[in-house]
Amino acid sequence: MGVAELFVGLLLAVAVLAMIARKLSIPYPIFFVIGGLFLSLVPRLPKARLEPDLVFLFFLPPLLYAAALFTPWRDFRANLRPISLLAVGLVLFTTVAVACFAHYALGLPLAAGFVLGAIISPPDAIAATSVANRLKIPSRIVTILEGESLVNDATALVAYRFAVAAVVTGAFSFGSALGQFFIVGIGGIVVGLAIGWIAAQFHKRIDDAPIEITVSLLTPFIAYLLAEKLRVSGVLSVVTAGLYLGRRMPELLTFQTRLRGGPVWEIVEFILNGLVFILIGLQLPEVLRAVSASGRAIPVSHLFEAAFLISLLVVLIRMLWVFPAAYLPRLLFKSIRARDPYPSWQQLTLLGWTGMRGVVSLAAALAIPEAMSSGAPFPGRELIVLLTFVVILVTLVVQGLSLPFLIRRLGLKDDGSIENEELEARLQANRAALARLNRLAEDEPAKIEALSRLKMEYEDHIRQVEGAAANNVRTSIRLFSSEYEKLSHEALLEERRTILELRNRGVINDEVLRRIQRDIDLAEARLRNHQS
Repeated sequence: MGVAELFVGLLLAVAVLAMIARKLSIPYPIFFVIGGLFLSLVPRLPKARLEPDLVFLFFLPPLLYAAALFTPWRDFRANLRPISLLAVGLVLFTTVAVACFAHYALGLPLAAGFVLGAIISPPDAIAATSVANRLKIPSRIVTILEGESLVNDATALVAYRFAVAAVVTGAFSFGSALGQFFIVGIGGIVVGLAIGWIAAQFHKRIDDAPIEITVSLLTPFIAYLLAEKLRVSGVLSVVTAGLYLGRRMPELLTFQTRLRGGPVWEIVEFILNGLVFILIGLQLPEVLRAVSASGRAIPVSHLFEAAFLISLLVVLIRMLWVFPAAYLPRLLFKSIRARDPYPSWQQLTLLGWTGMRGVVSLAAALAIPEAMSSGAPFPGRELIVLLTFVVILVTLVVQGLSLPFLIRRLGLKDDGSIENEELEARLQANRAALARLNRLAEDEPAKIEALSRLKMEYEDHIRQVEGAAANNVRTSIRLFSSEYEKLSHEALLEERRTILELRNRGVINDEVLRRIQRDIDLAEARLRNHQS
């Protein structure tokens, strides 16, 4: 079977497994991995090897960029402290703990243990966002999980780079590594901001939806490749560009681009997510074959026992980390305590349990060089790959499948803050549009008929929202006139201006802005279609 046939087969598997997962109410990433495992056991099926370069250059940039693009900046900034403690502090702590365990319990050289620790320390961005978005949990937990998953890959991959270099060359300087860590991180942020600014200038000057969407699709690849070329963090570059453009897009893009670009990114995310998690499951035969060929004296059953112990260790470390990380800053600093009260133990338990590993970990394990600079084999390479694979499976399947049950037992549910913000923003936008129409009625009495009809529509919208019965569907307009259309555009522009102002003042977040903006875009598209 050729590459084309294999690709079509994988796409078919994505579609079929997604339909089954939807019927069973199982998060897609988890079911894709399970499906890939079963497919890997089917005889005569072609073997699809997961190439590390394919993950880092093709899958990771657009998926991270899409996650960053739709991350509410206000909420990300407000939760920067817990996000940093998880994405940097916990990743480094897990790396050290796993390295020590692998060295003393499994006999891996300490430097190779640090390679393993860096590989399995970051929870997966794709898995976290996919699972979190399907479950009705407090919005702040979703923000922290998504924010953590955007940054932790950068921390882990930088640590991984230094650990592999230490094993290959046999030399390591903590001071030099620490300095390089900050240079690589800050450099990635600078490159991401530069690419984001350049992309924003393109969008500002182009008024053509297909071209703008193409630029949007190219942006993460350019940000990643340029950063890696400059030897800084490609992951942080992509995330920074995504956060910057996500903040600017509502003002830069035309309504046509927003309406057409959203579904494009949704499809890209769905296909890439499906492919990458199915490919994880399909790697089982390759991993087992590599371990068997390595000729290790340790039985495979003992290796799997060790892998389950490490899986338990990373889960335990995260659970033990989140409670002190949440409580100690509040105990030590009154200002934090006053501004941000103690979270409930139920919320912290859920945060501690959501640490699924994913494709970045497996790609990093497979990317380990086979030999050191001396020509000797890389110590424990096959063992590291096996341990990583099992940790991914255990955390994805066990933690992922148990999340709905855990959420119910903890009594956690969506706090409704996003919906409340949305209702208030809709109310203010409609009131502002109505006020604009009233001013126009005074200035242009000749248009009174069209104005009256449009004012009645907005008054109806306001009554619906005030009565908490708004269904987000605009009443139909059957009679159009040029005056009515012009006035409608004026009112829609006022709605847009109002919700952008609310977002810029921090009253609503970007998710609420996008929800309302989509309705306004659809209303304007309907008017434009009638004109054409």
